[in-house]
Amino acid sequence: MAPLAGKKGSVLGMIPAKGGSRRLARKNILPLGGKPLLQWAVDAALASGVLDRLIVSTEDEEIAGVARELGAEVPFLRPAHLAKDPYGVVDVGLHALAALKEAGQSYATLVILLPTCPLRTAEDIVNAYRQFNETGAESLMSVALCGHTPFTALKLEGDRLTYWFPEYLGAKPGGLPPAYRPNGAIHVLNVAAFERNKSYTAQPLTGYLMPPERSVDVDTSQDLALAEVMLAGR
Repeated sequence: MAPLAGKKGSVLGMIPAKGGSRRLARKNILPLGGKPLLQWAVDAALASGVLDRLIVSTEDEEIAGVARELGAEVPFLRPAHLAKDPYGVVDVGLHALAALKEAGQSYATLVILLPTCPLRTAEDIVNAYRQFNETGAESLMSVALCGHTPFTALKLEGDRLTYWFPEYLGAKPGGLPPAYRPNGAIHVLNVAAFERNKSYTAQPLTGYLMPPERSVDVDTSQDLALAEVMLAGR
């Protein structure tokens, strides 16, 4: 898909891919299934047909070069401080929108795809975008069912254990409510609301449910190995 000049009412896709990461160095371009982690997000985004334009936001020249080779745009390098704590995806998204707006390019919808959830599919992006439009929500976030229920969690203070949720003490597994976690695969945002709230979890927020085999969130070498296993099982 050829990138379109920004126009009011169009859909911008953004993949945030910083060069530094605390727990797994250079993870955004580490190989998974024979291609860089970043490529999984780019390929799914372009194949979805949902986006009018796809950009990668990075402060890193090497990652910018890889992104361009993969078919994404890198219209700017973001300021280096946005790749460090306490700044996060919200700050990166707001910066990208502001930089593009300064160049005369405005968008109604922003789709954020983290490269660290590489097993999302183009169909996931299509279905999430459709759900966002059908529900009239201002924000959509992809989620997966928690692998371990948080309602039996304990806290350790000194050497003393107590329950975070004592009301569920003794409950059978079937009696515990389901709990969901963000998987980082897809955020769909109304740009005006995002700029106003400066949050991608502001209400009304709708959840797009994804299965665990497409919800691996790569933060460590163990996560990357798990993604390889999941990929091999497709």
